[in-house]
Amino acid sequence: MKSVRVCILRTGGTNCDKETAFAFSSAAAEVKFIHVDRLVAGDSALSDFHILAIPGGFSYGDDIAAGKILANELRYKLNGDLRKFISEGKLIIGICNGFQILVKSGLLPGNEDFRQEASLIINDSGKFEDRWVYLKPYQHKGRLNKCIWTRGSPDKVYLPVAHGEGKFIVKNKELLAKLKISGQVVFQYTDEDGKLAGYPYNPNGSEENIAGICDVTGRIFGLMPHPERHLHCLQHPRWLGRTGHKRGDGFAIFRNGVEYARKNL
Repeated sequence: MKSVRVCILRTGGTNCDKETAFAFSSAAAEVKFIHVDRLVAGDSALSDFHILAIPGGFSYGDDIAAGKILANELRYKLNGDLRKFISEGKLIIGICNGFQILVKSGLLPGNEDFRQEASLIINDSGKFEDRWVYLKPYQHKGRLNKCIWTRGSPDKVYLPVAHGEGKFIVKNKELLAKLKISGQVVFQYTDEDGKLAGYPYNPNGSEENIAGICDVTGRIFGLMPHPERHLHCLQHPRWLGRTGHKRGDGFAIFRNGVEYARKNL
């Protein structure tokens, strides 16, 4: 079996790295923790990996804005390495703070200049939101989004969120329409019945209830909920009677990424 190598990017304030590594290991990937300074210095090479994972936490204490400093390091210090990585068809996932980093670096929604066109800002509630949420895969006129990480997702996905700056916004209505038409909107927050709903179902006030997006290739994926926190049925808050399910709703995301890399890279 071909080995799939995953780089778990770390810096000061990262705190979901071990859970993310466990998720990828559970999907039979080889995982290595790499501090961003090692990539910048050339002590480690991004090209050695098939998948780049940017986990949750509070990188650099979320000074200035959530994820902004690490986003600038990616954009200005690792620009060439990232361009090569992406051009080779490799995969990137950003979870919570990682999503904030991908958006603020310009890697999502994605453009040739790594220009920031969207953001994740302070929740409408004005406080840290820590709860489980319902999600549904986004479809545009019956056509599913193009994200390779979420292929085969059920109509209802249940994952936890934990963030203070998770409100997804875009620079204008034209870009929002483009994301929907191009299949880049991946997940939306819903109520128990799969219908779009306001707070607390939408925990942050995101435009169009958007919880996650991908780039035009479907290979770069960012989301605010934490799939690494629901890998097993026993992590479900109402786990009694669910032991027959074994896997939690988040596991398939990591399995999809690893299997795609194994078959295509």
